[in-house]
Amino acid sequence: MVSHYKEVYEDWKANPEEFWETAAGAIDWLEPWSKVFDGSRGAYGRWFVGAHTNTCYNCLDRHVERGRPGQPALIYDSPVTGTKKTYTYSELLDQVSAMAALMERHGVAKGDRVLIYMPMVPEAVMAMLACARIGAIHSVVFGGFAAQELATRIEDAKPKLVVAASCGLEPGRVVEYKPLLDEAIALCDFQPDACFILQRKQCIASMVPGRDYDLGDMMTEALREGLTTPCVPVAATDPLYILYTSGTTGQPKGVVRDNGGHMVALKWSMGHLYGVEPGEVFWAASDVGWVVGHSYIVYAPLLHGATTLLYEGKPVGTPDAGAFWRVISEHSVSCLFTAPTAFRAIKKEDPEAKFLSKYSLSSLRSLFLAGERADPDTLEWAEEILGVPVIDHWWQTETGWCIAGNPLGLGKLPVKVGSSTVPMPGYDVQVLDDAGHPVAANTLGNIVVKLPLPPGCLPTLWNAEERFKEAYLNEFPGYYKTSDAGTIDEDGYLFIMARTDDIINVAGHRLSTGAMEEVLASHQDVAECAVIGITDKLKGQLPCGMVVLKSGVEREPEVVEKELITLVRQQIGPVAAFKLAVVVERLPKTRSGKILRGTMRSIADGVTYKMPATIDDPVILQEIEEKLAGKGLTKAL
Repeated sequence: MVSHYKEVYEDWKANPEEFWETAAGAIDWLEPWSKVFDGSRGAYGRWFVGAHTNTCYNCLDRHVERGRPGQPALIYDSPVTGTKKTYTYSELLDQVSAMAALMERHGVAKGDRVLIYMPMVPEAVMAMLACARIGAIHSVVFGGFAAQELATRIEDAKPKLVVAASCGLEPGRVVEYKPLLDEAIALCDFQPDACFILQRKQCIASMVPGRDYDLGDMMTEALREGLTTPCVPVAATDPLYILYTSGTTGQPKGVVRDNGGHMVALKWSMGHLYGVEPGEVFWAASDVGWVVGHSYIVYAPLLHGATTLLYEGKPVGTPDAGAFWRVISEHSVSCLFTAPTAFRAIKKEDPEAKFLSKYSLSSLRSLFLAGERADPDTLEWAEEILGVPVIDHWWQTETGWCIAGNPLGLGKLPVKVGSSTVPMPGYDVQVLDDAGHPVAANTLGNIVVKLPLPPGCLPTLWNAEERFKEAYLNEFPGYYKTSDAGTIDEDGYLFIMARTDDIINVAGHRLSTGAMEEVLASHQDVAECAVIGITDKLKGQLPCGMVVLKSGVEREPEVVEKELITLVRQQIGPVAAFKLAVVVERLPKTRSGKILRGTMRSIADGVTYKMPATIDDPVILQEIEEKLAGKGLTKAL
């Protein structure tokens, strides 16, 4: 298929309001907008001002009314519990409407907040859609978050209701959620009126009389009664949800997503970017606690009339490195979207992809990667074993959908390994120096987006408009600051090299840690890696490469470390001053798979750090500290 990207992008650039007005025709509206875009509203403008709609109606009701009542809407696959269950559009609507009615019975109304603290279970999706149905604003907090972090979100969002589960499940262990929730509420001045608790048989939680209600029992009774409630009209500019992302001050930032623009952007992306048709199975192997889970487990596939897959498991260990292949084969997945970390984990355990031969992946047409930079070695490995396009694309919690990618639905563009390809319509992406001036092609700088941001992006932070301006708009007037650094080449391809915090300054040279990571990852023995900048009195910073070796590598770590140092000096040059490579057992990561480079940097520099709230396994930090101490690298050099 010949790519139509260029003409579509130029069409948007020439007539941005007309472009998004056309895209909005794919959404059902109760009242039309008075203005497609009003630049006088909010910090940089608002989309579809004056329009009214309902997100839950667009996700469920309209599909039931128009020929999809029996089509699978949600497939739940949980290898950690041995459970599989499919909900049709009609069945999911019944569940969501009943839960929404229960929320209303407990006093939740339009504009109220509902905090959702759940594992990867269908009730988490239902709770989100139930909030959307009655105009309540949901705030999903990743299940298992520490009590103090949960408390800060309760205090900021002030939810009338909390929907939680008794526990989450990790391979080989049960994570009790309810004690964490009880502790968090005890820490708060603000108190929710009620808590709906999903009791899982792996752990039955104790209940607080008068505050806690058994969600399973209530839903059984509500469905028996046939309890339903209609969709509540909301303004396109009303908040759909608040999603907290970490802030540099320690106070989390509540990213706000509106109803109207969010639906328009996500619906457009499903066909044009991901190339998925209504009725096909789309799998975002993420968690509902992250933005990918919000956008591409819950909302986008259902808006599109596709089937979405909710997976409670891991890429390896549930039970083995063939877990993803089993799910794709069994459920006829057309498009998989996951983090590069997942494929690095599979590659580490099964570098020859032996498990793949057990399954047929004939349904799979594409793999999309996002969340961490996709190193070329992993991307090429995935492409080789799967035989389908592997697309690295780039977006953020704040944007809610892709900033730059390779739009398969418009016809695949040539791939440049290491690049997230080109900006999507709505995003005028530029690279500026620190003074705000454009830089030449292939020159490293600050990646920014010219305002206004397209539909679907955050209009503000929850109750923090000035913080929103300070965090994203003030440093480069007229632009949104992404806090990512990279380059744009002569063909307009975007290369994300690092967070701006991860650009290190070696003797006056600004160097990208991402470029060094590419070199390290290309070594035949390396499964994954991270480069950090360690404070150096003479040169400012020195790069240090932390590497995890593939399973089965028997060579001495010291030998591999020396080879890596030589490799970086050969491919990047002496300017990198790369003299430190350290083989470690594991890298510390968030539960969404992002490597905690900043925390490792603090350990190496001997700087006091706060335990990251989203860390997957805190023990890894102790392992890193011990390994660095063995190299004499746990204080400023």
